[in-house]
Amino acid sequence: MQNRHYKNFKTVVYIPAQVAESFTPQKLAGDYDFIEKYIGLDKVYLETHRDRHDVSEEQIKWVKEFLEEKGVTVSGGITTTIHDFEGAKAGKRRIFETFCYTDPAMRERIKAISEYTAKLFDEVILDDFYFTNCTCESCIREKGDRDWVEFRKDLMEDVSRNLIVGPARAVNPGVRMVIKYPNWRESYHFTGYRPDTQDDIFDATYIGTETRSPAYADQHLPEYLSYSLVRFMENAWPGRNGGGWFDPYQCWCADRYLEQAYLTAFAGAGELMHFQWSDIVDNYFVGAMGMQLKKIDKLLEGIGKPVGIPAYIPHASSGENHLEMRLGMIGIPVEATPVWPIDSDRVFITESAAYDDDIIDRLVSFVEGGGDAIITSGFLRIKGDELRAAGLTESYVSDRKLAVTRYHVTGDDAGYIDHRTPILFPEIVHGNNASWSLLNGGDGDYHTSLFLRSAYGRGRLYIMAVPDNYADLYRMPRSATDVYKRAMNPLLYASGSNFSMFTYDDGSLILYRYVKGDVRPAHVRLSSLNKTEGFKDAVSGELIPAVPVTIYEDFEKKTYYTADVVLPPGVFRKYTAEP
Repeated sequence: MQNRHYKNFKTVVYIPAQVAESFTPQKLAGDYDFIEKYIGLDKVYLETHRDRHDVSEEQIKWVKEFLEEKGVTVSGGITTTIHDFEGAKAGKRRIFETFCYTDPAMRERIKAISEYTAKLFDEVILDDFYFTNCTCESCIREKGDRDWVEFRKDLMEDVSRNLIVGPARAVNPGVRMVIKYPNWRESYHFTGYRPDTQDDIFDATYIGTETRSPAYADQHLPEYLSYSLVRFMENAWPGRNGGGWFDPYQCWCADRYLEQAYLTAFAGAGELMHFQWSDIVDNYFVGAMGMQLKKIDKLLEGIGKPVGIPAYIPHASSGENHLEMRLGMIGIPVEATPVWPIDSDRVFITESAAYDDDIIDRLVSFVEGGGDAIITSGFLRIKGDELRAAGLTESYVSDRKLAVTRYHVTGDDAGYIDHRTPILFPEIVHGNNASWSLLNGGDGDYHTSLFLRSAYGRGRLYIMAVPDNYADLYRMPRSATDVYKRAMNPLLYASGSNFSMFTYDDGSLILYRYVKGDVRPAHVRLSSLNKTEGFKDAVSGELIPAVPVTIYEDFEKKTYYTADVVLPPGVFRKYTAEP
């Protein structure tokens, strides 16, 4: 079905089983009118099972028919949670009541649910409780000598093939099976989520883009995740990521709810999933959402493919979790990917990449061939011996920390910033003149390198000292983080705080300043190494003139063409550089 309300995405709402059970004709009609009025409704996922709720075929059919008569596409949904039932082994300590997939009764139950749902729908999505955390006696016995990661990978591959997808296709050969992955990517492998082995089982994927209020939510998720995870899944399953899924929970202001949708759309998601039906009906957030979606749809018209510095996050990895998203929060466009970026001239590497057994060989080949690799102090700590043996660096991370209150940009006579709030960094020890520090951080008469550069072959290796508290990246002086930005994207960078820049392969860019902390308008300075007359606002047509500015870094003189944008919080703007 073609988009009914927007050109660049579909608006979608999820209906959980308990909500579907509660519908009367009058209630469903009233709810539909509200949603259609404020955001427009292109599609729903109508759930058949969740926990203790199993929706009857009769109820499913009349709800489905009502919505289809309104022109709404209706697909099915399943949430794989269940409480103890007769025939299943009781007393399992399961978080969120997820299924125990070594229990014969539960295996038969999930198979029957999949068959039932596929009989009613030609597309079925699994909500993000499709994982296992069960450690009952049966699971321990079946695990044997394997660790939990390997056991759960094998177990969920078996469940996916033989209890979910296989039975569904036996009932409905044309059914499209979709797996929705949650927003906690760093923990997928611990609970049996494996996009790298499930991609040839399921037809498509979806991704959770809910970030809620990061300072208080359990999962420590930066707002940029709403963009970054869509890009990660698009790179993992090219062309098969259906959309992003967000909710209003722990969003205590409308802007925090709306930002999840903005970033999901900026990432190119085809469907914007609003979870869930009863929580958005009569919710004042939804009125603002409809107004903003119209603006975003216009903004995205004709835009290119999202691009940024590749952040290599292999499947089944963890370490310095979400760090690349923190860089996105200070204006660095990041393209998270589980696939090594063979077509890029630079790459960002965190601790997570240490899970790749071939990472040192990849780095040597990449840098020697002319690429620029930016690695973190966490990756250096883990892989330092191998990096030194390969000749990529002589540096190492010591056991000491330094509370940095002073910064210095190397080669800039005016590049000193003093009297800052202390930020704790690891000490990187390196050989003077074997490698060169581009940014130093100190206190008293001692300092350490915060950004180090080495040459190898035709390329360069940079080492970035990561503060103990990742949020301290937001508190660093702009001139200090600008050093990172010029290394990660030397042709165009944006200087400012509390904002993101999204870049596209057609040369356009979107700026957005978050509604958090300081909520006053702020300056964002765009700096282009390519000569430009200025940056044109795609909506208003206003041209912000660019002026040449000379900077000194590493004793090198560079001329950037800079334009100053005043960016209010909660406002997104699209620009293109004019020749």
